[in-house]
Amino acid sequence: MLDSLRSFMSELTGADAGGHFAATDHRVAAAALLVHLIQIDGVAEPHEREALRAVLKARFGLGDAETEELIELARRRDEDAVDLYAFTSVLKRALDGEGRAAVVEMMWEIVFADGAVHELEDNVVWRAAELLGVSSRERVELKRRVAARVRGG
Repeated sequence: MLDSLRSFMSELTGADAGGHFAATDHRVAAAALLVHLIQIDGVAEPHEREALRAVLKARFGLGDAETEELIELARRRDEDAVDLYAFTSVLKRALDGEGRAAVVEMMWEIVFADGAVHELEDNVVWRAAELLGVSSRERVELKRRVAARVRGG
């Protein structure tokens, strides 16, 4: 019952009850894509969760408490979502091409957190990039750039 009331209040105010993030905040949509990505294989490993925190803090200039709040809100949004469009549509409306490419780059940073690209992760990034209007060429270039950073070169 309390969750229902919180959800209702969030809808009325446009923000998560007591939180810093509006329901339509592009940071929530981006974080939800990343949460979806780390859970795609059914298990969010500790190193993936830490990479998620680090990426969100760095990209959005958040403190620890705000980062945890964003992750929790993103997790709930991901649980409620039917597909990636729920997030990519928000991002497409809120961000320009450079901003959408930055989201794809964040996704690659999460994928490479363990040093390897798994087929399911690659597929999610591909689908999200398509929905965001990020070209295949740019998606592959972002992947190459992040891989080079991770490998130290």
